[in-house]
Amino acid sequence: MRLKAYLLVFDGLADWEPALALCEINKSGKYDVATVGFSGRPVTTMGGLKIIPDVTLDAVTPNEAAIFIMPGGEMWEQGPNEDVIRLLHRFHAKNTIIAAICGATLEIARAGLMHGLQHTSNSKGYIKAKVPDYRGDDFYADRLAVADMNLITASGLGSIEFACEIVRLLKIYTSEEIQELYGMFKHGVIPDRYTV
Repeated sequence: MRLKAYLLVFDGLADWEPALALCEINKSGKYDVATVGFSGRPVTTMGGLKIIPDVTLDAVTPNEAAIFIMPGGEMWEQGPNEDVIRLLHRFHAKNTIIAAICGATLEIARAGLMHGLQHTSNSKGYIKAKVPDYRGDDFYADRLAVADMNLITASGLGSIEFACEIVRLLKIYTSEEIQELYGMFKHGVIPDRYTV
């Protein structure tokens, strides 16, 4: 049985943020992509897509997970979700990769998982405004995406960088292939093998 790449889905999720990462994970054939919902009911993304979750949050098994991906969305600014925080701690205890982008980084901060690790978000001020007990100033990196140990965090403006860090930690591509992926999707650089 292949390990799963879990994507948390909820009403209003920023569907473009994990899209490239999911595409590359799925194309690799190394992992099964599965959506995780708070219930089994369909959700509607920010872009209007309807998604029926494959599994509910309470049924997720950390032993089956290679990665847990958390996209952004306004939901994260409403305050903590204790069920998500408990699951994050279970993943963290198993050294499962946790990847959060945009507003989802707030839940990583609330869970205390940024402590002692390099991390990023939409800005340091954004985290401090939404998570008053955040104390990670010394480890905040002003970059679009950061990976430290098994934690990946990204700004909402860094979906390409987010995808590159995910495929790197999942060992889907070589460093040269990741650079090529970045060049194509960030800068429109077409590799020589695709030109005539």
